[in-house]
Order: sequence, then C-alpha cells, then structure tokens
Amino acid sequence: SAGLTEEQKEFQKVAFDFAAKELAPHMAEWDEKEIFPVEAMRKAAQLGFGGIYVKPDVGGSGLSRLDTSVIFEALSTGCTSTTAYLSIHNMCVWMIDTFGSEEQRQKFCPPLCSMEKLASYCLTEPGSGSDAASLLTTAKRKGDTYVLNGSKAFISGGGDTDVYVVMCRTGGPGPRGISCVLLEKGTPGLSFGKKEKKVGWNSQPTRAVIFEDCVVPVSNLLGAEGQGFNIAMKGLNGGRINIASCSLGAAHASVLLTQEHLSVRKQFGEPLANNQYLQFKLAEMATRLVAARLMVRNAARALQEGREDAPVLCSMAKLFATDECFAICNQALQMHGGYGYLKDYAVQQFVRDIRVHQILEGTNEVMRMIVARSLLQE
Repeated sequence: SAGLTEEQKEFQKVAFDFAAKELAPHMAEWDEKEIFPVEAMRKAAQLGFGGIYVKPDVGGSGLSRLDTSVIFEALSTGCTSTTAYLSIHNMCVWMIDTFGSEEQRQKFCPPLCSMEKLASYCLTEPGSGSDAASLLTTAKRKGDTYVLNGSKAFISGGGDTDVYVVMCRTGGPGPRGISCVLLEKGTPGLSFGKKEKKVGWNSQPTRAVIFEDCVVPVSNLLGAEGQGFNIAMKGLNGGRINIASCSLGAAHASVLLTQEHLSVRKQFGEPLANNQYLQFKLAEMATRLVAARLMVRNAARALQEGREDAPVLCSMAKLFATDECFAICNQALQMHGGYGYLKDYAVQQFVRDIRVHQILEGTNEVMRMIVARSLLQE
C-alpha cells in the first residue's frame, strides 16, 4: 500500500478481506466443478465492485483507475479467475456509462452495477483475434432495427450473462465500418456454442456467441455508427490495466504462499528458508512484483488523467506485468517442488489462471507492436 492515500488503503483492506473470506475458501471448488459464482459476485457488488469506475448517478462507485487497479489486485489474491470476470464486467458497464445515451445509461447501468445482471464483451471472432478490425459480424439496418449475423469466440460469461456489448460491421471494411450494439439475452436469433474446456479461468464460462438474423432496435446502438472500434479500443486500455492488476494479485498471493512453504518445509535437516539460492529467488520474485505493480499504477494514473501517452503505457504495463507475474507464479510452483503440482496447493491454480492474461485483452505480441509503433512514429 506504499504511495496510496488513506481512502485507497481502506478500499484495499475491504477487497483483501472479501478475497480472504468470500473467494479464497472456494477458489479450488469453483475451479474443479466449473462453478460461475454469481452470488459471491453479487456480494462483491454490494461493496461497490460491480461498477467501480462508473458514475454514481447510475449506481457506480465513481472511483479512479488507480483505485480500480488496487481493488482488482487485492480481490485477485482470493480467486484470479472470478476477479478477471469482474474486471470484464466492469469494462462493459463503463462503456455503456461513457458512450451510452442517458436512456441507455439509466436502463442498463443500475442492474449491472448491482450485478443483478451480468455483462459480456463481444469483440473476438473465430477468424479475427489480434486483427480485430477485420471482424465479419454484420448489423444491417432495416427500418428502426439492425439485423445481426455472425459469431463471436472466447466470450467470457457467454450464455450465462444478460447483456452483450457487441462489435459489429455496419459499414465498409476496416475499423471505420464497425459499430457497437447492446444485445439482451433472450433476443430471438441469439444462441451460444458449447462451454469451452479451459486450462484455467474455470470459474467463468466461455462460449461462442452466435447471431442468426438477430433483430436489435436501433436505440441499442452505443455511440454513433462507425464509432465501435474506437469504443472497443478505449475500453481495452482500461481492460489491460485491469487484467494486469489481476496478474499482480496472483503473483502477490504466490509470493506469500512461497514464503510460508520455505519456512515450514525441511530438506537436508533444515528449513528451505535457510537455502541462499531459494532466498535469492524469493527476493527476485518480490522485486519483480513491485516493479510490475509500479508500472501498472503509473499507467492507471495516466489513463485517469487522459494523457496522450496513456494507451502506450497501458500496453507496456500489460505486457510487463502479465509476463513477469506469470514467471513469478511459475517460480513459486517450482519452489513448492512436487507439492506445487498437486491441486491441493493453490499455487498451481494461480499458474493456470494467469497464463491466459498474456493472450487476452490484446496478446503480448500485439502490446509490443503498439509500443514499437509509438516509438517509431515520426
């Protein structure tokens, strides 16, 4: 909590307590049985975690991006997979709050902030992942409606959530032809693929979302036609900080688990904590965690202030923190020896849950492209 205000330390404490009492005791069971813990998330929403950086007039907490990062890091120490879904949900509500009409804000945001309803972000398609601007899902105008056709892949919460923030093509090829529409569960023509079997992130369902002549009122258009790609990218700047923060929490928890293991486990007649090689490894893990945390918080401040360099700093923070934190968790597993590979020990779940953070919200290869492009611009 170094460098945080008293108020931020309070948010952090509330989130740590919630993670310890409501998430950590159930983390392994949710993973094993693939349970989507809706009731636990609604309890989190009662603390204001359903719309953390959404304006208060529609039920949000109105907090800053730095506050949000601190909260997601703390929650992620209890269950990274569940916190990661919470971060995606928060991003969706923020998009509606920021780009929606007053009518859309009042209709969608309050039940999403209370998590009475849940949201999913629909950008990725089977044929367009990193190249998001090439998406093929179409929304053709017909009177006062749009007719959607196409499909989305790897959608967190897909099939179990109520509101879908969908990027679709209303115009020509490229980013300028993309718009954003809000789709509600139960809309005729909306269906879902099978629940994917994943390495980690098992406390949230992932499915394909399919549109077959799906009719949506034009009043569900978010922002203006052609603004969708811009909305998606602005959402992802925050999403990258959020997911990096979830990685920080997993690494933080893994360092603590390793500290404890080194103290109690004995080999060659003495505790592992006396072994200088392992002491140095633990010191490196803690150092890399603090460096990653500083980068993420710096990017969060830049985004909050609307600085021009914020998108690049968000990309740098996401790249650095997700790579470093995965390495920390993986090292923690190694230092647990054979025990680290058993599902009775939480460290293996942190490894599985954060591996995907190097892929989603823009792969780390795409993060490098964004950073390089900004450096080489004339």
